[in-house]
Amino acid sequence: MQIVPIASYTVQIGSIEETLNPLLQALQYSTLFVLVDEQTEIHCLPRIRHLVEGAQLIRIPSGEEAKNIQVCQQIWQQLLDGHADRKSLVINLGGGVIGDMGGFCAGTFKRGIPFIQIPTTLLSQVDASVGGKLGIDFQHIKNCIGLFRDPLAVLVDPAFCLTLPDRQIASGMIEIFKHGLLNDLELYRDLLRLDALDQVLQTGYLARAINVKRSVVEEDPYEAGWRKILNLGHTLGHGVESYFLDSASPLLHGEAVAIGLIGELYISHRCFGFPQDELDAVVRFIKRWYPDVIIPLEARGPILGIMAQDKKNERDQLHFSLLKKPGEPLIDCIIEPELVEEAITYYNNQLSVPV
Repeated sequence: MQIVPIASYTVQIGSIEETLNPLLQALQYSTLFVLVDEQTEIHCLPRIRHLVEGAQLIRIPSGEEAKNIQVCQQIWQQLLDGHADRKSLVINLGGGVIGDMGGFCAGTFKRGIPFIQIPTTLLSQVDASVGGKLGIDFQHIKNCIGLFRDPLAVLVDPAFCLTLPDRQIASGMIEIFKHGLLNDLELYRDLLRLDALDQVLQTGYLARAINVKRSVVEEDPYEAGWRKILNLGHTLGHGVESYFLDSASPLLHGEAVAIGLIGELYISHRCFGFPQDELDAVVRFIKRWYPDVIIPLEARGPILGIMAQDKKNERDQLHFSLLKKPGEPLIDCIIEPELVEEAITYYNNQLSVPV
């Protein structure tokens, strides 16, 4: 087992039996709740059921579409019906949606009850469950309503990811890749040479990515400044993700971030000299592991409208986190909408370029 200390809690990487059992034995809670969706109830709950005997299950639908205030009301109601009090404990068993929303509901119910994150997707293991940021979507704006609150612990078991399709693994890998670009160039270079997708599930990759986020979060726990570097690829990526959310083919979070990463590194190249050879390497990596998604011309206005609501913006100006070169991030970069449209055109044009 590997332990990564973060602020007031730890990320424990290892077998879930090895991490959860001693933690529950050490805690004195009045009632226990486990939040699941239909996928984690089938694929993940059996692995911990014998450790949480007597727990009350709270079931919600899976997917980003469920991350809203209406589903929160269902969670709060079930906590009320289950007689939850300030000494109750919630275990969030699932991906980023479960972690974000379950933590948000626990953190606001009766002004906050303790919770444990057990992330079961690669994306949530290396990113969403680390750092205490919790929230839900509102009016199609991702994570528009939320708060900062640390869990008691984050328990990362790579074995949960063995049930995931390749598309979900790739979705999580882009966050590991992003962390490498920001602050672990060896990790970044290793992923550029990746031979098989499942190699990214190795504990070493997970621990290195988590350590990058740990170092940033400890320096800036409430995203007042430097923590904004973690938003690389997410300003445009969230706009794209939100636009496609109600379409016939919604994107996974990581797929949208991959699009955002190409666009934002193009902006980095145009504005701050991000090296062309590095940009080409990132494009080749993303084209190898992620689907080609054309952004239609009519989508640009709505995407820019969504981006205008980004919580990082100030005085109606678009604020980006960008890169001067790998390992040298920049924050609070004010970018004009015309350059964002140019970046979308650049991204679309790369789809016709051979790898």
